[in-house]
Amino acid sequence: MNHLLVLRFSSMGDVAMMIPSLRCLIKKYPETKITIVSKPTFRPFFIEFKNLDFFEVNFKTKHKGLKGVFKLFKELSKLNPTHIADLHSVLRTHLLFFLFKLKVYKIKRINKSIAERKKLFRKNNKIFKPLTPGQYRYSEVFNRLGFNIDLSNHEFSDPLQINSQDQIAHIDKSKKWIGIAPFASFNGKIYPLDLMQNIVSFLQRDHQVFLFGNGNYEIKKLEIWEKAFQNVFGSYKLNSLEKEIEIISNLDLMISMDSANGHIAANHNVPVITLWGLTHPFAGFAPFLSKSENMIVSNREQFPLLPTSAYGKKIPKGYESVMRTIEYKDVIVRALKVLELPKHHQSR
Repeated sequence: MNHLLVLRFSSMGDVAMMIPSLRCLIKKYPETKITIVSKPTFRPFFIEFKNLDFFEVNFKTKHKGLKGVFKLFKELSKLNPTHIADLHSVLRTHLLFFLFKLKVYKIKRINKSIAERKKLFRKNNKIFKPLTPGQYRYSEVFNRLGFNIDLSNHEFSDPLQINSQDQIAHIDKSKKWIGIAPFASFNGKIYPLDLMQNIVSFLQRDHQVFLFGNGNYEIKKLEIWEKAFQNVFGSYKLNSLEKEIEIISNLDLMISMDSANGHIAANHNVPVITLWGLTHPFAGFAPFLSKSENMIVSNREQFPLLPTSAYGKKIPKGYESVMRTIEYKDVIVRALKVLELPKHHQSR
């Protein structure tokens, strides 16, 4: 029996982007054993897969440093894999790639098209054209390992059963449910909070809004909105990524930055409106099957250096407020159009 190891340690959004390919893989090759090698934080992403194994890595303790990578290699070798997919392609996985190659394992790694990325992000002679989406890059790795899958055959799973009914008992289930995730890893991807507050204020009048965010700073900001508006629920109170994913799978709409929450929602067939600052959908990190009209980007005529990087780390001088070129009223109008579309829930 084939046993496929899938290596992807971070980040949250990139790990979430694996789901469509895995669905196609499991459907076509149900007899193949699959083990995901990742951080324990990300285990809830794979809860829908009943027969999938999860191997936890910890780079702060037992897998720390060079010795830790060798230890990880020995532990993974004991699992007797037949195929290995490196969906990360970083220094750690490069070393693992070399060690597995020495033992004549069948292993392939993702092609990040770094040269093409640099052309998209550079200041001068920028080549502004879309790169291959990450979900399709993952599928390419599986195909090169001999697992011939096609994302055009992808099928979504049903919304997840909500196991936190007691915590949301007061919420009107007949309303449209909107998720709003106003934060991202870097400031260059975060829509100004004063403008986002306008969006929350308007949409909660007739709909139920769920706020997503973690960490003291984000939660303190979200608590203000939850106290100020009647139809707003802070999902951070669930204290569980698994429970948050259950809620997300039952939304009618997600509004997010270029961040993990958008990918989680898209994986569950929830329409996603994404707001883009220093990054851009052309880099290949848009949520799965996102419609172009739902990806609202900052003004490139006013800020021609956009996009500046894949993750929004680099903020050129004068580019601190690029996202203010996105009108909050345009986001609201787009949201109302999406909400006009019917969506049937099985788990509320």
